Amino acid sequence: MRNYWSLLPAVLVIVVLILAYAVPTIINPQWTSSIMALFRTTGVPAGASPEEVRRAAGILGPQQRKSRRMLAIAMVVGALGLVGFNVSLNREANGCYQAARAFGAIDGRSAEDPCINMIYGAFFGDGSGKPDEENPQPVLYYQVVKDKKPKYLKWVQNAPKYDETQLLFGAVGKCSLDLKVEQLEDKIRATIDVDMPCPEDDDVALFPIKLKKPLGDRKIVTVDDKPITEINPDMDSWFTVVKKLATGG
Repeated sequence: MRNYWSLLPAVLVIVVLILAYAVPTIINPQWTSSIMALFRTTGVPAGASPEEVRRAAGILGPQQRKSRRMLAIAMVVGALGLVGFNVSLNREANGCYQAARAFGAIDGRSAEDPCINMIYGAFFGDGSGKPDEENPQPVLYYQVVKDKKPKYLKWVQNAPKYDETQLLFGAVGKCSLDLKVEQLEDKIRATIDVDMPCPEDDDVALFPIKLKKPLGDRKIVTVDDKPITEINPDMDSWFTVVKKLATGG
């Protein structure tokens, strides 16, 4: 998977430089002004006014101190925003990757941009219908989408409608056109309508199923009414992502 943390060293250099100036300035703007005045290479001209002498020495007035403090605060907010943006990119990519792997995708080139290439909403068909093959293949995983919607759905390409999805099935790319879901009175049956096992693939299509009636106690099964494994992938929390960054996990 593309490592968005690779941007972090440059971001950290920028943040450290910003904080080295901004934090002392927030505490006391006069400190940084006096330090920068030490590096002046031009002398005070003869006949300079008292105000010009004060400015050359880096002495700030009340309004200047307030302005510099406000600028420093804005710089700190911007620095935190840079870090937050990088964490957000990594969080989204990790979430899509984990969901794709949970639904059966293997590692490959698609994992470089998982939210675009590795997992996506179905482009053709809604998965409904009965299988035609005599020996359809099993569907391995499903996800029930309850009150707490999985956040990774917001980021995948051609994402299922976030507020309308109730049930998700995944089919690897080479078999994504062959998923069939039957909504029966006592069960929901999902199969892959091919007579040979689907080859492993590095991408997976998601099929959102809108239930005709509440799921209730109906079982979710596949070929020969074998139960399908329920999964519940989602994006890591901000705390988890920052913890992984801090620990190298």
